[in-house]
Amino acid sequence: MRIIHTSDWHLGKSLENVSRLDEQEKFCEDFVKLVEDKKANIVLIAGDIYDTYNPSAAAESLFYRTIERLSDSGKRYVHIIAGNHDNPDRLEAVNPVVSNKGISILGYPKSIAKKGKFANFEIVESKEGFTKVKFGDEIVNILAMPYPSEKRLNEVIKGYEDEEDMQKSYSQKIGDLFRELENNYNDDEINIAVSHIFVVGSSISDSERRIELGGSLLVEKKDLPSKSQYTALGHIHKPQRMSKKYNAYYSGSPIQYSKNERNSAKSVYIVDLKAGEEAVVNQEFINNYRPIELYKCDGIEEALEIADKKKDCDVFSYFEILTDKSLEAEDIRTLKKTMKNVLEIRPIIEGSDEFVKKEVIDINRSNIEKFFKDFFKENRSTEASEEIIEIFRELISEEEEV
Repeated sequence: MRIIHTSDWHLGKSLENVSRLDEQEKFCEDFVKLVEDKKANIVLIAGDIYDTYNPSAAAESLFYRTIERLSDSGKRYVHIIAGNHDNPDRLEAVNPVVSNKGISILGYPKSIAKKGKFANFEIVESKEGFTKVKFGDEIVNILAMPYPSEKRLNEVIKGYEDEEDMQKSYSQKIGDLFRELENNYNDDEINIAVSHIFVVGSSISDSERRIELGGSLLVEKKDLPSKSQYTALGHIHKPQRMSKKYNAYYSGSPIQYSKNERNSAKSVYIVDLKAGEEAVVNQEFINNYRPIELYKCDGIEEALEIADKKKDCDVFSYFEILTDKSLEAEDIRTLKKTMKNVLEIRPIIEGSDEFVKKEVIDINRSNIEKFFKDFFKENRSTEASEEIIEIFRELISEEEEV
């Protein structure tokens, strides 16, 4: 059984008000071809299909065309969940049209896939958070938890009768629900899970809006499904193995969506599975359709030289220019005229606070907590609470095999 895992498409997203739809169209075209070439049986899309609750008509059209091509009239199962950027009702609204093609779109943790028989498989059982799919002699059990806001999570949890249970942490509730759903697993069948959550210890970028560092929407690794052969995660844009012990992976976004994602290669995961055996996971890198570049220049002359050399390159560019005075308007106009898609030109004035901050600081495990507290206070204008500090300690102390 071969599964391809992707997430965080963010269709309709822009960068500094520049549309990325042309890149997203190229990705969708390449992704369909990859899925066909690799002869995948199942495609898992782990949330954040769109970038906003109200996506454009162009973004929606691109999504619907793509998933229909992925399903290939029911020859391949396409299993999709909502992320925190998605409007779950709007995402599910297309189900009456696509469910007869072997596509399941689940907006809420309590959503239920529609049963049916298709060209190459059959959805033989479905209930809240669980779908059983039969491919010939092989059966795949899929646990699904679309983005679980606290409200959505409390709506689906049953059996909490006293105040102590109700006051369980968000992570504990997620873990309880996963453990309950895992009762649907069978050792002689393939068992996988898909969710859109933020797991403590993941490496993030500034594209992930709504990462609740000071709040409660964090999931500890111990509350991931423990019996899953592969857990497909969405929410974090950097592809990474989140946990070796729990077989959990973030596929990451398919496109660089921010300046600090510029050094992150984008990919999807190809997963081969057999009942009772460890998953074979391979990372498949995908094209970088328009790279994001940051040029740190010692003066405006160097910036203009770079712009001239790169004028034919199809990239998004940011310039940080070290200078002893403000940049001339004419130089800025020349820079933008010479090189297309210059998104930001930022002068770093010698002697300024920003210049001082750019000095290299030796940070090690003995003083990193102090730097974190200073950074938090400077950016939030308040002291970090003990809860936030404790989360930070967990982040830096996590071990790879956990």
